Amino acid sequence: MAQSQFQAALADAATRVETSLDTLLPKDTRIADSMRYAVLNGGKRLRAFLVMESAGLFGVPVAQADAAAAAIECVHAYSLVHDDLPAMDNDDLRRGLPTVHIKWDDATAVLAGDALQAMAFEILADINAPIALIGSLAKAAGGQGMVLGQDMDIAAETAPTPLNLAEISTLQSLKTGALIRWSAGAGPLLAGHDPEPLHKYADALGCAFQIRDDILDIEGDTAKTGKRLRKDEAAGKATFVSLLGMGGAKLRAAELVEQAQTALAPYGNRADNLRQAAQYTITRSS
Repeated sequence: MAQSQFQAALADAATRVETSLDTLLPKDTRIADSMRYAVLNGGKRLRAFLVMESAGLFGVPVAQADAAAAAIECVHAYSLVHDDLPAMDNDDLRRGLPTVHIKWDDATAVLAGDALQAMAFEILADINAPIALIGSLAKAAGGQGMVLGQDMDIAAETAPTPLNLAEISTLQSLKTGALIRWSAGAGPLLAGHDPEPLHKYADALGCAFQIRDDILDIEGDTAKTGKRLRKDEAAGKATFVSLLGMGGAKLRAAELVEQAQTALAPYGNRADNLRQAAQYTITRSS
C-alpha cells in the first residue's frame, strides 16, 4: 500500500510540475523550443517530488511549492544539457531522445542551459521566495555545489590516479547531491523553518541515488535508462561500484536508505512518501 501511494504521489508531482513548466516557459522562438525540449521530455521528477513533499510537511501553499519545484527542474535540466555537451560528457542520448546539442547544435545547447538557469531564479523571484531559498539554490547550483562537483568529475578523467572513496563521495555530494539537498530543504525554507532534518535525509538519499546510477551503468538496460551505459567503465573512472564492488555498493546504498529514513523521525507518518522515495532510489531501473 505504501509503495503504491508513493508511486501515485510521484506521478502527481510529475503532472503538477510539468503543468507549471508548460505555463512558465517561453514559447515560439528557437531558444524557447530548445528549452522546452530539454525540460518537458519526461524524467523521474524526483527533485520536484521532494520539494512538494517537504512543502506539504509545513503547510506551504501549493502554488508556492509548484513554483519551487519548477525552478529546481529548470536547474536540473540546464545541468543535463551542459553535461551532455561534447566538451563535458559527450552524450548523444538523454531520456531516450537525442540530446539538445544533437537535435540543434552546441551553441543552442549552451544558450538553452543558460536560459533555463536564469529562468529558475525568475520563477522564485516571481513568488517572492525567501532570500534564504534563493541564495541556497545559487550556492547549490554554482561553484560551491553542482558546478564544483562537475569540475571535479572532469578533472578526475585525466588524474594520474583514480579517486578514492572519500573523494568520490565528496564529488557526488556536490554534483548530484547538492540539488537533491536543496529540493528536500525547500519546504521548510519556504515556511521559515529549520531544514536540517530534511538536509540529513537528502544527503543520505543523494548518495544512495548516485550509487544506484553507478550500478545501473553496469547492470542497466539502455531502453529503460534512456542513455548510453558503461561510459564510466570505458573511461576508467572510479565509481562506487569500482571501489566497493557490486555487492559492497548495493550494501552501502541500503545502509544509506536506512539513514535517510531515520532522519525523517521528527515528521512521523506524515513523511511516509519521503521514506518510500528513499527506497525507490535503490530499486529504480532508470
